[in-house]
Amino acid sequence: MEPLEDSRKHAGRPLGLPALKALSHPLRLQLLEMLSRYGAQTASGLAERLGESSGSTSYHLRQLAKHSLVRELPDRGNGRERWWERPPGPIALGPNVMESDAATLSAARIVARQFEQNRARALDDFLRFGDDTLGPEWMDGAVLNTSNLRLDQGQLAEISERVVSFLGEIVEEYRDAGGPDARPVQMHFNAFPLVDPEHPAATGTSQEKTP
Repeated sequence: MEPLEDSRKHAGRPLGLPALKALSHPLRLQLLEMLSRYGAQTASGLAERLGESSGSTSYHLRQLAKHSLVRELPDRGNGRERWWERPPGPIALGPNVMESDAATLSAARIVARQFEQNRARALDDFLRFGDDTLGPEWMDGAVLNTSNLRLDQGQLAEISERVVSFLGEIVEEYRDAGGPDARPVQMHFNAFPLVDPEHPAATGTSQEKTP
């Protein structure tokens, strides 16, 4: 699954107020993040990963599904448990969200802050645990890049559009190209392998439970 994309500036499926309100619940954002990072999972698998009850994760997955933020995989599983995935494609908090009513703007801010907190947490996990969890090849392949410029509004918009367009082409080229040693990677741009300190062996795209 692709990394979560939430830029207010760039193309993607825009979220209206009902979807934003549904997504502003912290656990629902976590569920969407885990499906984005690790691919299709069951409610019980997500519950184990997040330290929640399967009843709670199942309920919140259904709420997300009402707004097409997640979807069920009816042909997968053993009949006792439902599998869920995040549909492909970016999520956009705009471009007109800043001009919306107060309720929509408040919900969008909650969602945007949580997105950023999830990103910061993923980077912190990589910096804290990457050396002990990953080999030197993975660490050498990662990059944390910061550039400082003085720009006007038009220049910033132009750079943002060009970078996102370029990264989008690369992402599409590599989307389904991973081999047997592939593991989840997130790009901001920073680009680094995701590290889950609670589940250090989680390198694949699904966590199927045995019957």
